[in-house]
Amino acid sequence: MPHAPRSFFGHPQALSSLFFAEMWERFSYYGMRALLVLFLVEAARSGGLGLDDRSATAVYGLYTAGVYIASLPGGWIADRLLGGQRAVFWGALLITLGHLLLALAHTLPMFSTGLAVIVLGTGLLKPNIASLVAALYPQGGARRDAGFTIFYMGINLGATLGPLVTASLAQRYGWHVGFLAAAVGMALGLAWFRVTRARLGEAGLRPAPHPHGEPGVRRDKRALWVIAGGLAVLAVLLARGTWSISAVALRGQAIYLILLLVLGFFGYLLLLAEITPAERRRVLVLIALFLASAVFWSGFEQAGSSMTLFSERYTDRMLGGFQIPTGWFQALNAVFIIVFAPLFSALWLYLGRRGKDLSTGLKFSLGLAGMALGFVVMAAASRIVAGGGLAGPGWLVLAYLLHTWGELALSPVGMSATTQLVPARFVGQSLGLWYASLSLGNLLASQIAGEFDATNLVAMPGQYLRIFGFGAIAALLLLAALPLLRRGSAATP
Repeated sequence: MPHAPRSFFGHPQALSSLFFAEMWERFSYYGMRALLVLFLVEAARSGGLGLDDRSATAVYGLYTAGVYIASLPGGWIADRLLGGQRAVFWGALLITLGHLLLALAHTLPMFSTGLAVIVLGTGLLKPNIASLVAALYPQGGARRDAGFTIFYMGINLGATLGPLVTASLAQRYGWHVGFLAAAVGMALGLAWFRVTRARLGEAGLRPAPHPHGEPGVRRDKRALWVIAGGLAVLAVLLARGTWSISAVALRGQAIYLILLLVLGFFGYLLLLAEITPAERRRVLVLIALFLASAVFWSGFEQAGSSMTLFSERYTDRMLGGFQIPTGWFQALNAVFIIVFAPLFSALWLYLGRRGKDLSTGLKFSLGLAGMALGFVVMAAASRIVAGGGLAGPGWLVLAYLLHTWGELALSPVGMSATTQLVPARFVGQSLGLWYASLSLGNLLASQIAGEFDATNLVAMPGQYLRIFGFGAIAALLLLAALPLLRRGSAATP
């Protein structure tokens, strides 16, 4: 009797190749992110780089924003030149090299070069590994949804383990051992993908047919080599310190650049694209959701900046005789997602069956409310600090829980809504629009975090309440506009 083909939780064995590769990539990303700001602000005599809070949070914001924006050219390179499989392989290799540079770096130029290499690698890996998962299920349907659910669990497993491992090692053996652990994690993911890659078969093996044939392929390859050469020269100049860039100034320019690009895109859709009145109404809805998304991520991404500094400096982390590593708190979001994502999914299905499905605008409002309430908790905790005490860890746990609930209400529907609301012939650009909102939110988050003054603790509660105010106002504005949003999106095909 022939043996049944091996499976991975009832799915194609190839899914395990992508599951573990992505798990280790997220291990490295969140593991390094848990250390990033802390290492940047640590005094040089203690092994850090000795940056002020404003500069450190600017570096953090540029890095996290860059990761999302780099997904756009990364997807194009895979589609036109490499194919998904090779894009994931080379992306994983670049990420590994980037983390190794961080582990060896003792100067800001070398450290910034490592971050830039990781951004480029993540841009190749992140969008294309997800498309490889989709390629395993050409029939689509519920089986593909189930496959992505398993893949999503791998993401959150890596996001849980990364901060726990790297923060523990950094606390015991030093910063560079923590960064090295992130490099080892990505190296394991790279090795696993290389060994098991044959399971993927033809999925993503070759790029899509070029619209201009072989001459177009040769032209794109030349352009890619020119760009790669330019980036290599820039990396050498940065690493040697020959050319220095102010992170704070660069962040401000990046914010204006993203805003300019987004305004130009929306302006083109509304004024020049010759769309129908129904499509124009949907674009107006999309503008509202884009702004709401940017506001949400500007608060949510305090996790890696101001909230990390709060947990390091102002939180009582002693548990008996054990000091909880600061980075462990960044694992809470992934843990809460693993616990609560199935419950949120069941809730949406339950409401749908009863004909009470929540609209996209209402889910966005709930997401903003969850983010905002988290900062009410942080304001209460900072009052304890302003009074001369240390806040208990429970304050941070509760804030991260509220933020995760907000994320589960807003994030899963965001990309779906973007693809539905954008005019049909622009759907291919909708992914870029969604990532632009995340990039803008990350940059704004770092700017907000940079305004916190470690020498003025009395002002901290008010600063956290201002973030609450932005989120609450955005949530209320969306609630007030729900009738208009419903009418605007009613004609969605």
